[in-house]
Amino acid sequence: MKICVTSQGEGLSAQIDPRFGRARFFVIYDDETKETESLDNSVNVNAAGGAGVQSATTIAETGCQWVVSGHIGPKAMSVLSTAGVKVAVGASGTVSEALEAFRNGQLEEVNESDKPSRW
Repeated sequence: MKICVTSQGEGLSAQIDPRFGRARFFVIYDDETKETESLDNSVNVNAAGGAGVQSATTIAETGCQWVVSGHIGPKAMSVLSTAGVKVAVGASGTVSEALEAFRNGQLEEVNESDKPSRW
């Protein structure tokens, strides 16, 4: 299973970015192979609009089954939901800590956004 975690930097030791669409990086972790890939999302960090949709489209194209983040907005949630990507919110700490919390069922799976657009 591939899991996308929003982060402020590259790799498992990076701090979580609580935002999805405007997260600085996406750390993609493959739970089966234990491989990690960091995707630079700087193009959407300061985007005038559409950051959530663009970021969600990028993640859907990676084949991730889950997104782990601090929060998620409505437009990103809609794109991810349509693509069959599940979302868990409430992540904090490092990417590694968020993955551990996710595996232990400590993060809340959501079916709707927990933040308004452009928060």
